[in-house]
Amino acid sequence: MPGHGDPDARPPGIPSQNEAGRIRLPGGLAPVEPGELLVIVGETASGKTRLAVELSRAFDGEIVGADSVQVYRGFDVGSGKPTEEELAGVRHHLIDVAEPGEDFDAARFVELADAAIADVRARGRTPIVCGGTYLWVRALLHGLASAPRAPKELRAKLQADAERLGAPALHARLAAMDPTSAARLHPNDAVRIVRALEVFETTGRPLSEWQREHGFRPERYRARQVAIAHPRAELEARIERRVHDMLARGWIDEVRALLARGHGASRAMAAVGYAEVKAHLEGATAEADLAKTITRATRIFARRQRTWLAKAPVEWISASAP
Repeated sequence: MPGHGDPDARPPGIPSQNEAGRIRLPGGLAPVEPGELLVIVGETASGKTRLAVELSRAFDGEIVGADSVQVYRGFDVGSGKPTEEELAGVRHHLIDVAEPGEDFDAARFVELADAAIADVRARGRTPIVCGGTYLWVRALLHGLASAPRAPKELRAKLQADAERLGAPALHARLAAMDPTSAARLHPNDAVRIVRALEVFETTGRPLSEWQREHGFRPERYRARQVAIAHPRAELEARIERRVHDMLARGWIDEVRALLARGHGASRAMAAVGYAEVKAHLEGATAEADLAKTITRATRIFARRQRTWLAKAPVEWISASAP
């Protein structure tokens, strides 16, 4: 990898551009052709951002983030939000675009991502979508199911239930109504759990049924989805190193500050890692056990990401590819 202080260095494995508008990929994959949208997906700690930065530097690109935690201001260390040094001058869209208390869902993401992609292309540059929130990526590429919105009163009631009873209690309620949606949602993902419950209570039909009818078949963009493939043991080791690095860079202090500002019930605080740090600060986990607890939760989340990606048209680049 190039040094951050050398903006002209060509990253190893990233060839120079040979035709206007084409992106040549490492690992022997076919180039991304003009008009195609490159989307870098993959598990936590697989190296998505680094690849996106390298390709952006090589091919006049700008990154459009697809991460449901990085959109929030203040959720920096634990979300893996890239620093200015890591970006090495590459422009990154859809980071720090919402306050922690704001409701930021897939529909809003698609709206902002569409605008960012159009803006980047209008300036003659190349948008590269990059992120691990695959539900958002799927919505960007194929649209959203047309399940109706619930009355505000119902949503407020369900949100109050989530705060009073905890997201896992609502997850158990959802499992009885819509086991398919419950199986793909983390028990702490209060926002998506509430959305699935409100759809069922409003229409009498599970959200998974609405999504199955939609099929996610419409193609909003001609896209190429790529991910970096690591052997499982290697990825798990990368996750463990990442967790220790984040804790060393002040993750606990970051969460303590967010809690002090009243963001304990925010959507992002329920994300993997943040929920565990919050529990530690509330006395549920000893600091000596925290890294192990976060690592275990993150590995489980990475396995769920692999399950989603196994069903998607993703091209895999070996981590050892030249």
